[in-house]
Amino acid sequence: MLDFISSPYFVAFLFFLVAFAYSSVGLAGGSSYTALMAILGFSTLAIPMISLTLNVLVSSIGAFNFIRYKHARINLILPFLVTSIPMAYIGGALHLPKEIFYWLLLASLILIVARIYFWSDVSLALNLSRRSKLYIALLTGGILGLIAGMLGIGGGVFLVPLIILLGLGTVKEAAACGIIFIWVNSISGLASRLQYNAIDLSEYIPLIIAVIIGGTLGSFAGAAKYSPKLMEKILGVIIIVAIGFLLRKLLLI
Repeated sequence: MLDFISSPYFVAFLFFLVAFAYSSVGLAGGSSYTALMAILGFSTLAIPMISLTLNVLVSSIGAFNFIRYKHARINLILPFLVTSIPMAYIGGALHLPKEIFYWLLLASLILIVARIYFWSDVSLALNLSRRSKLYIALLTGGILGLIAGMLGIGGGVFLVPLIILLGLGTVKEAAACGIIFIWVNSISGLASRLQYNAIDLSEYIPLIIAVIIGGTLGSFAGAAKYSPKLMEKILGVIIIVAIGFLLRKLLLI
C-alpha cells in the first residue's frame, strides 16, 4: 500500500487533482504542491523551486484562459505587483532551516483553511478611500510576494477574496488577478532561487505533465463555466488532510 501511495504515477494523479481544483478558482496550487512534497520527504531546498516551477506552468495556462475571457484588468493587479515582485525575489534568496520551513508551511495552510471556511462571505465590500485601498494593496502585495518566494505558495487564496472585500472587482476579475499575481511572483521567486541552485526537472516530468493537464482543464472550467464556491470547499478538505499529515511529520522530527 505504501509503495502504491509513493509511486510517481499516484503522486502525479494527486498533483493533477490539485492543479484542476486550484486553477478552477484562479489559483495555481502552490500551497498543496509544497505540502505534498513536504509530506513525501522532498528536500526543503528543492520543494520551493519545484513548487514555483509548477506554479508558473499552471498560472500561465490560467492567466491565458482568464485573459481570453476578458476578466483581467491591468489597473487592478498593478498595485499588488509593485511590491510583490521585489519581495518575491528576496524571499527566493532565503534558505530556511527544515523545521522552520515546515512550521511556516503549516501556519500558512491553517490560515488558508481559516480563510476558506471562516472568511467565505466577502460579498460586502469595505467602504474605504481610494488611497487606503492603494496602501492595503501595496502592503498585501509585499507580504504575499515574500511568502511566494520563501515557500513556493502563490498567495492568491488570500488575494482573491481581499480584492472582492475591498470592492475592487468582481469574482471573475479577482480570480484573474489572483492567477496573474501568482504567475508573476512565481517567476520572480524562481529566478532568484535559480541564481544559487539548480535542479534537474527531468525526474519531475510526470508531475509537470499532470499539472499542465489539470491546470488547463480546471482554468477553462473556472473561467468559462461554473461558480468557484464548491471548488473552494473541496480545496479546504484537501488542505485539511495535508495539515494532518504535515503535523504528524513535524511531531516525528
